[in-house]
Amino acid sequence: MALSREQLAVRVAQELQDGYYVNLGIGIPTLVANYIPDGMSVMLQSENGLLGMDAFPTEEEVDADLINAGKQTVTMATGASLFDSAESFAMIRGGHVDLTVLGAFEVDVQGNIASYMIPGKLIKGMGGAMDLVAGAENIIVTMTHASKHGESKLLNQCSLPLTGKGCIKRVLTDLALIDIKDGKFHLVERAPGVSVEEIIKLTAGELVVPEHVPEMQF
Repeated sequence: MALSREQLAVRVAQELQDGYYVNLGIGIPTLVANYIPDGMSVMLQSENGLLGMDAFPTEEEVDADLINAGKQTVTMATGASLFDSAESFAMIRGGHVDLTVLGAFEVDVQGNIASYMIPGKLIKGMGGAMDLVAGAENIIVTMTHASKHGESKLLNQCSLPLTGKGCIKRVLTDLALIDIKDGKFHLVERAPGVSVEEIIKLTAGELVVPEHVPEMQF
C-alpha cells in the first residue's frame, strides 16, 4: 500500500540526527516538523527567516505573523530566532544546513532534479530550491513515485527544466526509499505491502534491486 503524506513525513524524520540544522520545503516536507523523535534536538530552518521552527499550531496557538516558506502558520521552538531573507540564504549558500528535504516533479539516475516549473503552467516563482540543492550536501527528495496518470517520475533523464544537476542522492517516494549512485537507482526499502515488481514497473530509470528488500518500519 502506498505511503500517506504523514507516513512519508514519519520516514523522513527517521533520517534526522541530534544537532542537525534542517530546511523543510513546501508541501510534504513541512509535515516532518510534527514527527521529530522525542529527545532529539533539531533546529528547523525556513528560508523566509526562521531558525527553530516547531510543530504546526493548535487553534489557540495560531499567530498569523509566524509562517513557514509555504505561508502556513507555525510555532517556534525554545531558542528560535528570526532574521531577514538575506541572512537566511547566507546560511543556505554557506553550507550551514545539514539536511534539506524538498519535493520534486522528476528525479533522474544522474541525481538531477526538476522541481520548480512545468512549461506552460503558471508558477508563483522559483523559490529557494536552487540555492538549497546547491548549498546542502545531504538532500532527501519526497515525491509520489508516479503521476496521477501512472507515468514514472524516476527517469533516465529529466524532461522538465532542472532545478539542480547531480545533487540528489536519496529519494523517498510513496512506494520506496531509493538511493542514487553510479548512474542508477538503488532500491533500499519498500513501503509496507508494496511489491518489488510494482516498484520496478513504475521506475523508468535503471533500477538495481538487491536480493532482499526490507519493508519500511514505522
